[in-house]
Amino acid sequence: MLNLLVERLRLQQIYAIIALSGWLLSGSSIYAQKEALNESVENREEASWKIARQIWEWAEPGYQESKSSTLLADTLEKAGFEVKRGVAKIPTAFTATIGSGKPVIAVLGEYDALPELSQDDVPFRKPRPGNIYGHACGHNLFGTASVSACLALAEEIKKGNIKGTLRFYGCPAEEGGSAKAFMVRDGLFQDCDIALHWHPGSRNLVGDASCLSRAAVKFRFYGIASHAAAAPEKGRSALDAAELCAHATELLREHTPDFTRIHHTITHGGGGAPNVVPEFAEMFFYVRHPDFREVQKLYPRLVKCAEAGALATETKLETLYLGGTLELMPNNTLAQAVKKNLVPLNRIHYSPEEMKFALRIQETLSEKADLDLVRRVDDVSGSVGKGSTDVGDVSWVVPTSGFYTACFVPGTSAHSWQATAATGSSLGKQGMQLAAKTLAATAWDLYHDPKLIETAKEEFVRRLDGRKYQSLIPKDLNPPLNYRDPPKTK
Repeated sequence: MLNLLVERLRLQQIYAIIALSGWLLSGSSIYAQKEALNESVENREEASWKIARQIWEWAEPGYQESKSSTLLADTLEKAGFEVKRGVAKIPTAFTATIGSGKPVIAVLGEYDALPELSQDDVPFRKPRPGNIYGHACGHNLFGTASVSACLALAEEIKKGNIKGTLRFYGCPAEEGGSAKAFMVRDGLFQDCDIALHWHPGSRNLVGDASCLSRAAVKFRFYGIASHAAAAPEKGRSALDAAELCAHATELLREHTPDFTRIHHTITHGGGGAPNVVPEFAEMFFYVRHPDFREVQKLYPRLVKCAEAGALATETKLETLYLGGTLELMPNNTLAQAVKKNLVPLNRIHYSPEEMKFALRIQETLSEKADLDLVRRVDDVSGSVGKGSTDVGDVSWVVPTSGFYTACFVPGTSAHSWQATAATGSSLGKQGMQLAAKTLAATAWDLYHDPKLIETAKEEFVRRLDGRKYQSLIPKDLNPPLNYRDPPKTK
């Protein structure tokens, strides 16, 4: 409680100084209205954490987040938002809109979990029973913080302090499912002026950074089972085909442009007994590059590696292209607007109990980082992150900006059990609250500064430089709603 009072007093001082400097709005100070947003997020902290924790416990995979998406959609609907469910032919995608007229500001939220990363909220490896999935990328926090920000903004819309439209986008299956790309293809962002997003991380980061474009594909090899010793000549090994495909891609790496990433896993099959020739194997590949045009060139070469494996082993190949995502189109105008809010709002600090948790996690990491990094906000403008996100597709059709807040222990890699543990703990809760406040404050600035939106749009056009959005998803491809399901081998 004492920390909360100290933070409120500090923010009052900051916003009061800004107001005294002449930044007044229709007789009402910036402090008064932005502080109302901040207090709204604070007052909702326990309710928001209950939602985030519930989604963390459900840990639903991409395109199957029925309970998680319903919880978020219902929360917004009860607050007066007009909710449209099942958009873009995706049962777990939805939009929630409040207000009217221009500008239209989009706030994005995600809620899918990752396979093989189930973990309890303890600083040592302990998978949770009954579910292989875990929120190792913090999407339980992502969706919740974005909803919290929207609820705070909606209160100001209802009071008449904000003019315009606010729309939350419930976005499933970010982890390999490319849902936002399908939502863009269906025109769901056509009327938006600005899009805002955030992401959990191990540090607080802001800036006009980009990421890697990505294509995703599954290769399924169908062979013929036989006794591996008594009748090997009658068998055709799907595992051999997969191994040849993997070897071919290793050779391919040497002859690709700089910054290419190709990685895979054998998701199913490969055999159950050494004396049985495996009749089925499935591989899941990503191919990435900072320029989506290079991904377009690399993908057919990757397919040839799979074809070679099938040809050499006399097995049948089935190719399931799952779609792709573009690299982020940066926008420095918006990034700096976010920074002006993220820096003063950052009050993340570890209590003695949280410090104990963080130190135990740190012992499990190969590289240790300074835990005081959570107190900083670093500008990473001009950099290219090594991950991918379907927010990239959104950023090619509407000016977009995002940021990271410290939800993991510094030094923690996303997509690890250590990240899952943190996103179910009070460390994740702190980062979630900071994100919600920053989103709300930045949206408030955009609603009240038409010039800021105009400048962001001008930069958007300048960076496009005449290029048109080119989706990596074919027109006839439907959302791969079962991409996390085990394949039917017969």
